[in-house]
Amino acid sequence: MVVALKKSDLYSSLWKSADELRGGMDASQYKDYVLTLLFVKYVSDKAKSDPYSLIEVPEGGSFDDLVALKGAPDIGEKMNIAIRRLAEENDLQGVINNADFDDPNKLGEGKAMQDRLTNLISIFQDIDFTGSRAEGDDLLGDAYEYLMRHFATESGKSKGQFYTPAEVSRIMAQVLEIPKDAPRSTTVYDPAFMRKFKLSCKGELVA
Repeated sequence: MVVALKKSDLYSSLWKSADELRGGMDASQYKDYVLTLLFVKYVSDKAKSDPYSLIEVPEGGSFDDLVALKGAPDIGEKMNIAIRRLAEENDLQGVINNADFDDPNKLGEGKAMQDRLTNLISIFQDIDFTGSRAEGDDLLGDAYEYLMRHFATESGKSKGQFYTPAEVSRIMAQVLEIPKDAPRSTTVYDPAFMRKFKLSCKGELVA
């Protein structure tokens, strides 16, 4: 029996991971690290339970490969390599591999970086996305929105500077009269913001 992952537990773990990065960088920067690991963990777990997963997780590019690096002296460099493999396999270069996990100015030097990244991986290791979708909701999308909202608050900015708020996406969907039975592949391109929006599981537009 698969137990649904509680959003409260997920959010707590995500914010705990953000705490590991405090001090070395601004919230607008450490969001990249947290979101990258969230994505790698999510797609790796989904690939284990779904043979038809949309994301191909290559050998050497899974979250399990990151776990194997815990405590390694060159953990930052090897994490960059593993995440790059995942990005290249799915044509996501420049999308999921923007964070530099080998940057001593943000993550510390030597043992400090080694311990910080090891702790960060351990936090995500305790989250289990395998076969679970929290109460049928868009789990990854909700986690992303949760993080963006808190990162905006931490950096003293509005959430709209980080992502398109759900309220705005709902209004756009209503204005465009997108039917509720529109396929998930439906997209809307906003040339003013140079963004493409797609339908989430909730029928809302997400960037």
